[in-house]
Amino acid sequence: MNIIITGASSGIGFEAALELSLDTKNKVVCIARSADKLRKLHEIAKSITPECTLLPVAFDLANDDYNALVPFIKERLGTVDILINNAGTLINKPFLQTTENDLAEMLEHNVMSHFKMIKYMLPFIPSGGHILNIGSMGGFQGSIKFAGLAAYSASKAALHTLTECLAQELVETGIKINCLALGSAQTEMLEAAFPGYESPVLAFEMGKYVADFAKTGHKFFNGKILPVAVTTP
Repeated sequence: MNIIITGASSGIGFEAALELSLDTKNKVVCIARSADKLRKLHEIAKSITPECTLLPVAFDLANDDYNALVPFIKERLGTVDILINNAGTLINKPFLQTTENDLAEMLEHNVMSHFKMIKYMLPFIPSGGHILNIGSMGGFQGSIKFAGLAAYSASKAALHTLTECLAQELVETGIKINCLALGSAQTEMLEAAFPGYESPVLAFEMGKYVADFAKTGHKFFNGKILPVAVTTP
């Protein structure tokens, strides 16, 4: 399969990329801002599976020109069977200290970047393809909310609704889209949200789950926001 995963340089995205690269039939394009971290990912993937095809791409989803990304995808993949929109960031501030720019940053990184990836990659996704957005329990309706995460949670809620809307628009194309509202996993982002908290779920465990769902989840779900959490947070 031809796969694109964003936010692949750390945490869940890093682990999901490694999991997907275990199958030498896969071509995995790994997108992140840090070229150094992508090189580390590539080295580890090759040490585990020497014949894997993992293609690191240093690209800033918020600021770089997507028209520059399209020719690379066209040349190296041709078609995209799975698009995993995993990139994101987090701001932890009390609401009265949260600025309009903070909210704009959350929306840019956690919604607009995925919006643009979907829009530019759709021409390459055939019928039967799967778009998987990575959301958060923080944006899941009815879930417990936490102080300091208003801007982050609002941005994830927007991503969830975007997923539901696009599922309807894409029905005739045969492309499925889902969103996993992830709970805690032991990552740098979790530490930023809940300093000192230790999750019972390790990053590699959640990464494997994301990879497995990306490959098979669209056979059973479409337009769904699925909570993936065993603890609160």
